[in-house]
Amino acid sequence: MRKWLKRALLALALFLAAAGALITIELLSGQAMGLFTGTRPKDLGFKDGQFKACSWKPNCVSSTADKSDATHYVAPFKFSEDLSADWRKVREHIANIRNAKVVLEHPGYIQVEFKSEKMGFVDDVEIAIDHKNSVIQVRSASRLGVRDFGVNRKRIEGIRAALSGK
Repeated sequence: MRKWLKRALLALALFLAAAGALITIELLSGQAMGLFTGTRPKDLGFKDGQFKACSWKPNCVSSTADKSDATHYVAPFKFSEDLSADWRKVREHIANIRNAKVVLEHPGYIQVEFKSEKMGFVDDVEIAIDHKNSVIQVRSASRLGVRDFGVNRKRIEGIRAALSGK
């Protein structure tokens, strides 16, 4: 075998061994090292009644996605007769979730980061009051990866259940 090919294969083997060691440490330590946190998106927010569109990846749900997009669309939360109580319930529910960190909040809008227990993957969640449509709009998206195995949809449905008192 040529000398350069041997070196290339050795370099690849060392790289794969190092990557495997880091992932093993991440899994066994029970503490995420931040390998899978990704970068906080700079283009989040609720503008003109819309959140940032979900990409093609099936790791995002949004109530402002097209209703015909079964992969990404999730229904918004309906107002009860007391919107301030609804908002308070949403905030209290989020405050009681371990690994949830509010990163931005202003009247009628909240942005929260949810970090997975074992690997430290971060999902960005946005919740906004949409007075025009009398609903609370929601969006939850993974920063990294392609699939989320339904985690984002389950999270939104959990918040919906807390809001409805179920």
